[in-house]
Amino acid sequence: MPETLLLRCASSVLRTVFLSRLPPGGPGCARKLSLNLRYQQGVRPNVTSSSLTDGQTPSKESLSHDLALSFPEKDKDKDKDAPPDGSEETLWTTRADGRVRPRVHPACSQPPYTVHRMFSETLDKYGDLRALGFKRQGRWEHISYSQYYLLARKAAKGFLKLGLEQAHSVAILGFNSPEWFFSAVGTVFAGGIVTGIYTTSSPEACQYIAQDSRANIIVLDTQKQLEKILKTWKNLPHLKAVVTYGETPPEKMANVYTMEELMGLGEELPEETLDAIITTQQPNRCCALVYTSGTTGSPKGVMLSQDNITWTARYGSQAGDIQPAEVQQEVVVSYLPLSHIAAQIYDLWTGIQWGAQVCFAEPDALKGSLVDTLREVEPTSHMGVPRVWEKFMERIQEVVAQSGFIRRKMLLWAMSVTLEQNLTCPGSDLKPFAARLAEYLVLAKVRQALGLGRCGKSFYGAAPMTAETQRFFLGLNMRLYSGYGLSETSGPHFMSSPCNYRLYSSGKLVPGCLAKLVNEDAEGIGEICLWGRTIFMGYLNMEDKTREAIDADGWLHTGDVGRMDTDGFLYITGRLKELIITAGGENVPPVPIEEAVKMELPIVSNAMLIGDQRKFLSMLLTLKCVLDPETLEPTDNLTELAVAFCQRVGSKATTVSEIVGTKDEAVYQAIEQGIQRVNRDAAARPYHIQKWAVLQRDFSISGGELGPTMKLKRSMVLDKYKDIIDSFYQEQKK
Repeated sequence: MPETLLLRCASSVLRTVFLSRLPPGGPGCARKLSLNLRYQQGVRPNVTSSSLTDGQTPSKESLSHDLALSFPEKDKDKDKDAPPDGSEETLWTTRADGRVRPRVHPACSQPPYTVHRMFSETLDKYGDLRALGFKRQGRWEHISYSQYYLLARKAAKGFLKLGLEQAHSVAILGFNSPEWFFSAVGTVFAGGIVTGIYTTSSPEACQYIAQDSRANIIVLDTQKQLEKILKTWKNLPHLKAVVTYGETPPEKMANVYTMEELMGLGEELPEETLDAIITTQQPNRCCALVYTSGTTGSPKGVMLSQDNITWTARYGSQAGDIQPAEVQQEVVVSYLPLSHIAAQIYDLWTGIQWGAQVCFAEPDALKGSLVDTLREVEPTSHMGVPRVWEKFMERIQEVVAQSGFIRRKMLLWAMSVTLEQNLTCPGSDLKPFAARLAEYLVLAKVRQALGLGRCGKSFYGAAPMTAETQRFFLGLNMRLYSGYGLSETSGPHFMSSPCNYRLYSSGKLVPGCLAKLVNEDAEGIGEICLWGRTIFMGYLNMEDKTREAIDADGWLHTGDVGRMDTDGFLYITGRLKELIITAGGENVPPVPIEEAVKMELPIVSNAMLIGDQRKFLSMLLTLKCVLDPETLEPTDNLTELAVAFCQRVGSKATTVSEIVGTKDEAVYQAIEQGIQRVNRDAAARPYHIQKWAVLQRDFSISGGELGPTMKLKRSMVLDKYKDIIDSFYQEQKK
């Protein structure tokens, strides 16, 4: 996309001095904008609830009253009837044009409102503030909220000119950028449904999502992505046009437009036409589709309503201590895939809600440039999937290993003192002299080098994080705040924050949300079920899957298992579908054992426990290796930390193939000893790992073992390495 495109698009709106838009209270009126457009369980009897007013857990008596108001018997019966259609308001629907009954009850009684109203309120308060930052030819440039709003309107009108139909989607297939944002917002303004597609998706996966979501338009950023769509266009009956940004196609093609051309089309449509569409929008209709990663089957289209988006952007972010711009303008770096709910809520919708400044990383962020962007932007809040934090940790460890004796000892001392302080007195503001000295002399400089010197809130989500990583950053005086939620809960349903933190937990309920555990065992561990304004509308075109997920009372059954302590902190212990049931009938959650192995063996990158319907447990291991900087594919070369491990145990190996090919005696013996240490700490013999193997290649997205957010696809691993797994148990039979 040409460097000056955004300037020309934004500047062109000066020709219209009066812009019709909806004020927070209702239909639009002419409003003058002064713009400076420089382009710069068996159910538990007690249900945990969180109140928006006081954040306290209500009494059983008040809770019973709340639930009676929430689930009247006649509504329960109605939800058990035939599946919802577009004219009936029930708690779920599978139709893109359907409506749902807002889950308003005493714990979350705020009236629902639309995305446009949310943006309008932000425009009134933060119109002149920087909204989006991006680099062009090595220089940072910015768009204000007023400019952002106008660009979204122009995109909306352009989509309408290209034939976007109500309740059809605009699919976006590109790296995070201002164009992604104003295309998404413009889609919602135009009455469409914004649908993200992972940039790593195959042509077949792109086709599946575009077809399922009835995409009228696909917005994409590179020639590589365009080729995927051209390959499958003939199988997409609803697709009318493709819009490109980033790279301009080498030749003109029918129904393929540049972003500049889209904006030009938008100028041809009267503002009143768009206002008429915005005026009719309702908060209980679908405005976003988030497709699951398909770790347990075909991707499902999670339908999110405007109320899901606006409510979660407001209250989910408040629970994470995100500040409104009048208190402190949050600065965040957008780099995680916006097709995932965590990044979309955190970067896009929460940014609008509170007037945050969102700065976009380079497309090669995860190949190494992210730290450079963080240093330049200095975010006040940052989120990463566990693998990103692990990469930070590994890089710091490599630098420390190469440092001189004194510097290495200083950092290890500083981290040791700080970790002990944070573990023993986690809430204390009175720190001993040694901890304050460690912070001043060492740790503040390390965080500054990461670009996180101003970062007061560091979050992780989308997958479990190892205890080792959490403790490492606690030693750097950085709490990593966890959230718990799913695409089906619009993101966070539980949140940690500076005022609401407990190590290894997923935090407490977001105020206004409900939760319960069902089918609890003797240790209080059960399936996590959720209720509230975060809960999705249903799976698009999947009635059976929706009925499996949402019960007759409207509770979402997550499939995750966990426990809640007496203070309401949630601890995730695994997934029902991941639970291993051995041939002897023992129920074994795999994640704690896998984490224990990785903690004992720092050379191990991935560990997957096996044993469902088997006589004993076994494990597949991969080793930490260097990633190719261009493709992010695992190479054969061990990381510096892995090489250091080999040297400590008496091996000269520097590659995975050296270790696996020769079954390096020193390394294999060290792994066996680590496994035995884990076994000694196990609760009982059925929890012991009896067989293991080291694979020749680390797990990866391209290899099929990991999903787009680095979640382990257990079923794929079981199928791909079936021969190795079978050999564990064939040997036992001999």
